[in-house]
Amino acid sequence: MKAIVYEETGPSSVLQLRERPLVEPGEGEVRIRLLVSGVNPTDWKSRSGGGSRKLDAPKVPNQDGAGVIDAVGSGVAGHGVGDRVWLWDVAWGGNEGTAQEYVTVPAVNVVPLPDGESFDAGASLGIPALTAHRALTSSEGGPARLSPGALAGRTVLVTGGAGAVGHAAIQLARWAGATVISTVSGDHKAELARRAGAGTIINYRTDDVVRAVREVSPDGVDTIVDVNAPANIQAGLEMLKPGGTVAIYAANPGESLTVPIRESMSKNVRLQFILTYTVTDEQKRSAVAAVSEALEAGALRVGDDYGLPLSRFRLEETAAAHDAVERGIIGKVLIDVAQ
Repeated sequence: MKAIVYEETGPSSVLQLRERPLVEPGEGEVRIRLLVSGVNPTDWKSRSGGGSRKLDAPKVPNQDGAGVIDAVGSGVAGHGVGDRVWLWDVAWGGNEGTAQEYVTVPAVNVVPLPDGESFDAGASLGIPALTAHRALTSSEGGPARLSPGALAGRTVLVTGGAGAVGHAAIQLARWAGATVISTVSGDHKAELARRAGAGTIINYRTDDVVRAVREVSPDGVDTIVDVNAPANIQAGLEMLKPGGTVAIYAANPGESLTVPIRESMSKNVRLQFILTYTVTDEQKRSAVAAVSEALEAGALRVGDDYGLPLSRFRLEETAAAHDAVERGIIGKVLIDVAQ
């Protein structure tokens, strides 16, 4: 089978197309014939490694993907050959990612993909949707798992609503009944946030964000899903309700956050840092279950019509796909594994 591998960390040029043998699934495992692989910022950052470093073994990049079950190991229940599925955290803690034609993974990382949903949608879930779920359930006294009505009466502010996590947060929050506000940097991104389902969209480059948010939610917002906490923390504290939460899920290497302590104390603010890989097992199970339910309900759609443009690359173009994500391309980058 064809696979993209890298033997040392570094720029995207370390990614090479290779032939590798198929791996038979063992007990509790399934093998997936991958059709689409999703690329996230975490994928290029992991590959980069902050510099050149020789790895102990070749590694296949990318955490997310979707495809069809090709083989099932012993002791696996609920999955069968031919089932359409989406995958999460495939490369975490190991060397096998989704930038290859087949991958063998524990059955727990395999989730049914409804017949009415595309493989593109399945490959766009994983990191973005599970991160968004944790952000939306990180408030004290809030729901541990999203469902219709779980966020009714709450107001959520999503900064950077045109990004993959922001897009998923808008869709999940709306599905769960929240009032959704999003900030963006321009008209094109505003249209994408609108298509995703945000009720109020604010251009942070031209508008007074605090005033605009207060016009929608005079008492402040319950949760901020924040893509750029260092730039937004001061305004965020002004917009939060007492007891509100800033859910922080993104950072550049070496980046720090200066927190206004007194202002945070006066509102009993919670700063919740999020890395989806290391949440608790219960939090991950809740996120996977809720995302599956929302997907089944048609609440997690991708493509231009739903505010998440798709950019496509062939498997041999994985390096270019990583570069596109690193450059901050708008929308979701997908790799067509099957030609």
